[in-house]
Amino acid sequence: MQLIAPATYIAATIFLVIMIFIYVLTLSDASKTLQTTLLSEQFYKGFSVPVLFIVPLLTMKSIAEERRLGTLESLMTTPASAFAVVLSKFLGAYTFYIALWAITLSFPYFVKSVLPADDMMVYLLNGRSMLGSLMFISISGTLYISIGIFTSCLTRSQLVAGMLSFLILFFVLMMSFFVIKLPIMNFNALSLVEEPLDYIRAFKHLEDFSRGMLDTRPFFLYLSTTLMFLGITTLVVEAKV
Repeated sequence: MQLIAPATYIAATIFLVIMIFIYVLTLSDASKTLQTTLLSEQFYKGFSVPVLFIVPLLTMKSIAEERRLGTLESLMTTPASAFAVVLSKFLGAYTFYIALWAITLSFPYFVKSVLPADDMMVYLLNGRSMLGSLMFISISGTLYISIGIFTSCLTRSQLVAGMLSFLILFFVLMMSFFVIKLPIMNFNALSLVEEPLDYIRAFKHLEDFSRGMLDTRPFFLYLSTTLMFLGITTLVVEAKV
């Protein structure tokens, strides 16, 4: 169902347009000023922009459409459990999500073919940085997709599901963005919460992953919250059938 849904190809097109635009801007900025960070690190810092638009498009139809057509009840009469149904919806959207991000690995090679230079690939393509960034995107993507699946089970309307997903994702991403900007260390009374707040600093996690510094805390955060959302979604699906 994921590959034949029109929203899937709309999401893919929007994703490619956004990421190409971000990549061109990153290259343009790098050509004008001296950069202290790798190009790939700068490029993947824009991951939140496509997430806000792509995840709702990929997930809004997953369960909402089943409820609207009345086919969810039929699915629940099969030997498959409610969790198996939810998990299949999640894996379908997540697989396509990862496939879209994998396309970005070709961007440096395309630029190299257009602008050949002996030492250009060293700057354009840093394997450790790109793979680290994509590892973070893969891990954090489990949470974002699970949020989209969760909002899709709350309504029969794809549009409402998409809007709810966008709003929750916007809140999650903006919260992680503003938290990393908080000058916590300037306030002794708040310094005790600095370590707990590290758990939700998505942009800090991306920076660490892109530099090859892997931490178990982001893995626990994203995978545990993913299981929580999938579990809640399963309970909602069972309650609404």
